[in-house]
Amino acid sequence: MRISKAKQDKISEQILALLFTSNLRPLFTSQISHEIARDEEFVKKILFNLKKKGLVNEVTKNPKGVSYLKRSRWQLSDLTYSAYKQRQ
Repeated sequence: MRISKAKQDKISEQILALLFTSNLRPLFTSQISHEIARDEEFVKKILFNLKKKGLVNEVTKNPKGVSYLKRSRWQLSDLTYSAYKQRQ
């Protein structure tokens, strides 16, 4: 099943809004997919597309500085956060 570009854009907007409301606390891919009720692999694909555009940052280390082996956390980039904050 294919999802149109317009619907993917709307899902991307939902993800960005969720990351904004998380108060700069990075979220795991599984948490994001659970909140927006989408498949985890699909959300991961969209997150990597947003990363290419510079809208989100991938956090690959835990707070103690140890690298994750199979997981990633995501947060808004500084530019995206300031743009969202101005619209509020």
